[in-house]
Amino acid sequence: MAAKDFTPTSRPKVNAHIHLPPNFSAFTTVAQTVELAAKESIAVLGVSNYYDYNVYGDFGVLARGRGVYPLFGMEIICMHDDLKTAGIKINDPANPGKMYLCGKGLSKLEPMTATATRLLGQFRDNDVSRIARMIDATEKVFTARGVSTGLNHDRVIDMVVRRHGCERSTVFLQERHVAQAFQEAIFAKVPAADRLEKMNILFGAKTSAKTPDDAVAVQNDLRSHLLKVGKPAYIDEAFVTFRDAYELIHAMGGFACYPLLADAASPINAFETPIEQFIAGLKQRNIHATEFIPNRNSIEILTAYTKTMRAAGLVVTAGTEHNTLDLIPLEPVCKGNLPIPEELKAIYWEGACVIAAHQFLTLHGQTGYVDADGRPNAEYPDADTRIKAFAKLGAAVIRRYQETAK
Repeated sequence: MAAKDFTPTSRPKVNAHIHLPPNFSAFTTVAQTVELAAKESIAVLGVSNYYDYNVYGDFGVLARGRGVYPLFGMEIICMHDDLKTAGIKINDPANPGKMYLCGKGLSKLEPMTATATRLLGQFRDNDVSRIARMIDATEKVFTARGVSTGLNHDRVIDMVVRRHGCERSTVFLQERHVAQAFQEAIFAKVPAADRLEKMNILFGAKTSAKTPDDAVAVQNDLRSHLLKVGKPAYIDEAFVTFRDAYELIHAMGGFACYPLLADAASPINAFETPIEQFIAGLKQRNIHATEFIPNRNSIEILTAYTKTMRAAGLVVTAGTEHNTLDLIPLEPVCKGNLPIPEELKAIYWEGACVIAAHQFLTLHGQTGYVDADGRPNAEYPDADTRIKAFAKLGAAVIRRYQETAK
């Protein structure tokens, strides 16, 4: 059945982008994630972790047991040096040239190709070195301002292992892990009655926390006032190139997908506007899919961008990330917790079906939505025909999966 044949009441719910632990995540375990998805009747759930994918095995098994169709993806941070030089922001609100890039429909996770192994090792090494230096720099600031925590790279990994019960070898720390570790140290070392005043000293700015136990606000403040560009614990990122990020995605059997900020940045970043120029920029880079995290966007902007991109022959999906400690519902919503219009839900469902079809075909050694070099499948005369054909196949694959999982 083609995606467009589903009625609003029968169309499955889908979330194409979350992060699973040990990535920084709202979820404690994979089992919790899958159970919440089943409870909310999420039929298709896509994961987009950074730099380690061992957890995907458990996710696939547990999702199968609950009839949740798994989409395997990834997220990478890369740099466009030409846009950095020009001062053009892409989909990072603060750093010109910095791009978040997703891969969708991964099918070559184990064993990985030699190319994927080499590139992933490079990305991991860059990240580990930077985060270790960031932890040391943050500890130096804390000590100078009266709160010595004793934290270092290994101890922050210990925190992640304790929280998620995972193997140390699967943990690749993110900036959010650093913020959480130091926030927990503040809460452990500073009495609640003194905490807000002490945080103002530690951050060198007034905290936004309304109460002394507001962990999420404290973590956000710590990142903003200590870890970002120009702040005392900031460490330059050793970025990989867009070319290498793109190559890794396709070496792992997936296809590139651009996650939009749109009006989550104010004003909208130069790369993303005007929309016609933005779409041309994606196609120039051989990117044929886009993704929203709609709770960052107004209905008006979400609608305008989604419909225009789909009309231009781009696959469009949506997710929630769940990359903070806030355990929000898994079904995506717009800014202000407003429901996504049904016409947009239909497009996001179609996009998820395209990913499912690509994943299915490449797992069986066939050409997916794009070929191994990222070029759109040449068997179809145009993008709209290709999207509709893959959506029809993906919907059938998902339906068959759910029937056999019962």
